[in-house]
Amino acid sequence: MPGLSLQGRIAIVTGAGRGIGRMMSLSLAEAGADVVVSARTSSEIEETATLVEKVGRRALAVAADVSVSAEVDDLVRRALDEFGQVDILVNNAGKLFKAPVAPFPDVTLEPPRVTRETGVRTSDEEWQSVMDVNLSGVFYCCRAVAPHMMERGYGKIINISSNNATMAFPLVAAYNASKAAVNMLTRVLALEWAPYSICVNAIGPGDYHTAMTDASWADPAGRQRHLDGIPLHREGDLTDLGTLAVYLAGAASDYMTGQIIYMDGGLTAK
Repeated sequence: MPGLSLQGRIAIVTGAGRGIGRMMSLSLAEAGADVVVSARTSSEIEETATLVEKVGRRALAVAADVSVSAEVDDLVRRALDEFGQVDILVNNAGKLFKAPVAPFPDVTLEPPRVTRETGVRTSDEEWQSVMDVNLSGVFYCCRAVAPHMMERGYGKIINISSNNATMAFPLVAAYNASKAAVNMLTRVLALEWAPYSICVNAIGPGDYHTAMTDASWADPAGRQRHLDGIPLHREGDLTDLGTLAVYLAGAASDYMTGQIIYMDGGLTAK
């Protein structure tokens, strides 16, 4: 299927050091793309770059914090200097923080399955940090690649959202709000950049066992709660997300823009 080939394409993947970002980097490489892998931890993205090269594609590891616009601009500049073009952007970098918005005065009245000591709340710094990475980071990366993509009249942008963008859960107000905002940003940018043949879509993963969610999955009771809530009653496979990213990055999805696709075992269907 030529519509799924990414031969000759150049991709940037943020949060590429592990988990979903690493899998998407490798999936894009297996489909033929050369990949610029980015995250804050150099050792992790260098390992991802090595794996991309083992697939037979070129790779460039660039350490960057997506919450800092100057570092994002430098990331895109280095990608253009190295490869001459950027065809695909995957905004995967993310941050999760759990805490009640305001302190619970009586722990016996907390929501089900919430175990928090009294006096704990979400601080200004914690709220802002999640927003800076999950929302501002996506905005900065999209803004940085847009002039190049508009000039070429081509681009594929894939924002990694979450089913938490549409499903409410206690203790994750900042994360859920940031992901809901990513969904709206995706739709707005799809309309702004459609005249330049830039497709902007989002993937909303559900329950996947990654470094970000390891604490809840590693606990047997927590794992069972995850599985009990998923209609398909199984854990998600990261390779499925990688395959979807290849579809959204290739010509097969040229008529799709402004969409949020949930891959969550049926959670958002409930």
